[in-house]
Formats: sequence, structure tokens, C-alpha cells
Amino acid sequence: MQIGRAGAPVSHISHAYPDRVEVRGRDLCGDLMGRVGFTEYVHLLLTGREPTEDQRFFLDLLLVAIAEHGMMPTNVAARMTLAADPGSLQGAVAAGILGAGPVVLGTSEECARLLEQAQRRVAAGEQAAAVAADVARETHAAGGKLPGFGHPVHRPVDPRTERILELADARGVAGPHVLLARCLRDGVADTWGKPLPMNVAMAIAAVMLDLGFAPSVVKAVPILARTAGLLAHLAEERERPLGFLLAAGAEGAIVYEPGAPDGSG
Repeated sequence: MQIGRAGAPVSHISHAYPDRVEVRGRDLCGDLMGRVGFTEYVHLLLTGREPTEDQRFFLDLLLVAIAEHGMMPTNVAARMTLAADPGSLQGAVAAGILGAGPVVLGTSEECARLLEQAQRRVAAGEQAAAVAADVARETHAAGGKLPGFGHPVHRPVDPRTERILELADARGVAGPHVLLARCLRDGVADTWGKPLPMNVAMAIAAVMLDLGFAPSVVKAVPILARTAGLLAHLAEERERPLGFLLAAGAEGAIVYEPGAPDGSG
């Protein structure tokens, strides 16, 4: 906690006065509204700085890339919540976002921390390919899965990843973290004995780190983006309800077997 000159806790984000709102030292109405777009504003809120053109471009690109992906668990949870409580739009959105963990949506943060740790070894003098091969071997030997690789739908490649990396190369922003991600892809293929697609979570993390974003900020992108997707699903849910159908489908797909989970009943 930072303490100000008066001995009180300090926030650097925003304050509302009787006649104005100040955000990151800028007048909301006089300086920001009508001048900056929402993506630029998000960058300002997160970092305290207005973005460079590349930061704005790729933040916008990544938000578009991850906002929607069909009937994912987050969207199903939100739809079923709204079906149960049609007046709780905010609760339904929250139900979807609560699922942003290490399996769905939250993987990009794990990818960022993995790349950050690997890059420290590269900065200390190791070769990126050797570091990536070590990480892949260690993960495989421990029986783990490397975040950012594999996808239940997209094979042999994740088209979102390919487009992100293509644009990163074209605009000259691909740096050491994108290089490490590509080396990890090779290391994974060698270690697992088969190519696994680099999924969009790894591409998001690599490009954001190369653009100077902190790893702690990376998870904000899928959360913010997927909120927009959730709102679209919930608008459709109100017009053409699917929530109870999804619940009934799950119920119908389950085979009931009485007894204890270990089979001893």
C-alpha cells in the first residue's frame, strides 16, 4: 500500500469531484471523451499511459480474437444462470467470468508467467531453443501439461494464433517472447512425439509481453473480451432461451448409478 503525504492510502486511477471526473491525471469529459477509443482507454486505465499505435492495434486485435468462441462453459454457465434468474443480468455475467481459470480463459496468465521465467534464463545467457526444450522435457517428465499448447477443437493449428503471429511479424513487434513461444512449440512436438497446436492463450501472452505489458495484466484481456461475448449470449438468451435446454441436455446425457463414488455402495 502506498501512503500519500497526508498519511492516507493512495490510488492513482481516478477520483470524482463535484464538477469533473479525473482519470489517471486527465479530465474525463474535457480530455478523454470524444478523443480516445475504448481500447485506448482500457490501456490508460490498466497502465496509466496512453498506448503506442502498436499497443493499441494489438490490444484491439487480441480483444477481438478472444471475445467469442461458441458455446463454451463460460457461456453455458451464464445462460443457465439467466434462465434461473431472468432479472439478474449482472449475476449471469459474473457466473460466466467466474469460470476464467487455468483451463478456460485464464490460461494466458499462466503462459505469460512461463514465458517470463524462460526469458530470464535467456537473458542470463542460455539459448531460447535450449530453454524451451528443457521446459518441455521437465513438464512432460512430471506428468504435466504445458499451458498454451493443445486445443480440443482447433487442429492442426489454432487459426487465431496463426493470425496473431502473422500480424506480429508483419508489424515488427514479435520479439523474444514470441521467439520463445515458437521454440516451445518445437520443444513440445519433440518431447510429446507429435505436434500440438499453439493455442490463442500462448499467442496473447507472447505478444503482450513483447509489447511491454506486465504478466499481471495479461489475464485482463480475456476477461474483458469475454464479457462482451457473454453479453451477446445473454441478449440472445432473452430472445431465444437455451439455458433450460442446455440443462436438460446435460441431465439426459448423465447415466445415474446409485452408490458411493468409489463403487463400494
